[in-house]
Amino acid sequence: MPEPTESLDFIRSKVKADLEAGAYPGVVTRFPPEPNGYLHVGHAKAICADFGIAADYGGRCNLRFDDTNPATEEREFVESIQADIRWLGFEWGGEPLHASEYFKQIYDYAEALISKGLAYVDSSTEDEVRELRGTVTEPGRRSSYAERTVEENLALFRRMAAGEFAEGEHVLRARIDMANANMKMRDPLIYRIKHAKHHHTGDDWHVYPLYDFAHCLSDYIEGVTHSMCTLEFDVNRAIYDWFLEQLTEGPRPHQYEFARLELTYIITSKRRLKALVDEGRVSGWDDPRMPTLAGMRRLGYPPEAIRALMARVGISKSNSLVEYGWLEDAVREQLNTTAPRALAVLRPLKLVITNWEGGDTTVDVPTWPQHADRDECRAVPFGRELWIDQEDFEEVPPLGWKRLAPGREVRLRSAFLVTCDSVIMKDGEVVEVRCTADLDSRGGRAPDGRKVRGTIHWVPVNGAVDAEVRLYDRLFADEVPGEGKESVFDSLNPKSLEVLTAKVEPTLATAAGGERFQFERLGYFTVDSSDPFVFNRTVTLRDSWAKAKPTARKARGVQGPTVSRAPLPAAAQGLVNRHGIADDHARVLTGDKPYLDLFLGAVEAGGAARTLARLIVDELRKAGEGVVAVDALVALGERLDSASIPGTAARPVLVELLASGDGVDTIVARLGLEAADSSALEAAVDAVIEANPDEVARFRGGEKRLTGFFIGQVMRAMGGKADGKAVQAVLRAKLG
Repeated sequence: MPEPTESLDFIRSKVKADLEAGAYPGVVTRFPPEPNGYLHVGHAKAICADFGIAADYGGRCNLRFDDTNPATEEREFVESIQADIRWLGFEWGGEPLHASEYFKQIYDYAEALISKGLAYVDSSTEDEVRELRGTVTEPGRRSSYAERTVEENLALFRRMAAGEFAEGEHVLRARIDMANANMKMRDPLIYRIKHAKHHHTGDDWHVYPLYDFAHCLSDYIEGVTHSMCTLEFDVNRAIYDWFLEQLTEGPRPHQYEFARLELTYIITSKRRLKALVDEGRVSGWDDPRMPTLAGMRRLGYPPEAIRALMARVGISKSNSLVEYGWLEDAVREQLNTTAPRALAVLRPLKLVITNWEGGDTTVDVPTWPQHADRDECRAVPFGRELWIDQEDFEEVPPLGWKRLAPGREVRLRSAFLVTCDSVIMKDGEVVEVRCTADLDSRGGRAPDGRKVRGTIHWVPVNGAVDAEVRLYDRLFADEVPGEGKESVFDSLNPKSLEVLTAKVEPTLATAAGGERFQFERLGYFTVDSSDPFVFNRTVTLRDSWAKAKPTARKARGVQGPTVSRAPLPAAAQGLVNRHGIADDHARVLTGDKPYLDLFLGAVEAGGAARTLARLIVDELRKAGEGVVAVDALVALGERLDSASIPGTAARPVLVELLASGDGVDTIVARLGLEAADSSALEAAVDAVIEANPDEVARFRGGEKRLTGFFIGQVMRAMGGKADGKAVQAVLRAKLG
């Protein structure tokens, strides 16, 4: 018997046990979508479970359309569902199945139920049916129409099927138990009259079975063994089993329920998704902002990333709210190794190299700079006039600015070093930046080895291609859309789409729909399937939503849903296991090869792994672009660990390391960052304790939250020249 490669979840454990016990000759599952809309990312979890479990145990998974409501179903949805499943990487084999193909058999089962006295035609109005059903605390009452004889019920049901009655005039109900605590068992409706053309059977039928009756019987007809659905259907299992017990023999399917996929910042209600489309809030079901699989495909999400998310979430009975960032992380992880690099300028600003006399030439730009084993380059035209991004120039730069400004030198990616000499203004706006290039710095390397603080991207004016760029962002601005608001649409993100006319490098002129690229320093972009000169932003390089404060979550039918933490990718988990660093640090390092190489080199040189990871992820990324020398990083880590400089000194030192390349000790001395000696620290602590007797008494009385107060007072007294850990240790010793 084939074994699944992943650890067994509770459904796989049951499947394995059933096969070992000989309960079924093989495994048959099914994916039963209702064709009344496009599939969304929540369906992807069910698809991966239904098809994945069947594949793990050498079985088959049927694609069966649950097409029992002709009023809402369309052929367009049938075709889109098939396309989505195949795109996600699964195949059902043969023609898809339809519940409507079993209408005659299901109808015969209904007559059999009537003949057993277990079903009756009810002519009550909809309001009467609702009133007689009872409540969760009060039993229901059976309709007086339940007293009809078997012959009367059969005659009426056949006339219903012949189209003799209007919609709503009669329904067929199962006779079960009007006092059952499970209200699904209170004589459920199993057939209704519908005079609508069915997309698959045309005008053949005037009565249609309801879900609870059709679903279990369709499973039985197809030989399904394990029928999986989401947790909200657990109350339906009793009726699922009851119908099968009354009408079938031999091995029967069993229903299993698992937690559905709930992601932050999206909705998965088909009714609300349809409203978004119908009200024109999006361009269609495949709008790249929609959580539909068609939308995600058009946005550029790789199917591998969606499958990876489903594997991380797993199958369980615990409801949870999963961070949308998990999915975006999976997308980045996939595209980082599969999307070639390209140059694009979103908001063009002309840069003129005034000393350029070489005419038009080309420079070699690496296509896969993050892959040491792939040295492929492409020739990009280069000349006197270039486009750079407006955001890479500031006439009056803020403190810490690392990009272009008057008198500042930067590196043009893979090209030359340039210094801004002047600007040309029009109507108060900078329209042209004029620079001098170091013509000996081809490739962006200074001949004298001087350090350059920043690197910016560019495209040539001569040969650049105009392209529409659509900057897509999350459709909803709230973590739980609609929570605390009158309507879910009150949570719509007004900045979910920005359209720009950008300049892209000439090699992209022949890009085909669906091709993905990383626009350097900007994000991942995909050529739109409908227009080769439109690039959709798939995902940013880093999570711009990570710092958003989580909203308070209300229990929505389950006990306290919470945001889960994503399991680490294998590479990141390996770093954690080997070096004991924090999960978040490992995730960042494995996603950025230069940082990972710096970390591993520094560890090999004897640095403390946890300190090095913190320095790179928490400090170096915010200090500027580029990496520092391995020995400098190790030296900085040792000084921090020995408390010879305070923790607050890390970033200023790194900024200077990136800018000057001087040694750590030289920078510390120049900036005056040496930590105070132990005697000065003890004197400061004594002075703070003496000046705050009331707080000391409260602290010693148990108010340990005052620790932060004392640390802040000491740090202020020391002018910031004390290490936080050292301050805490002295305070602990003196306060007790």
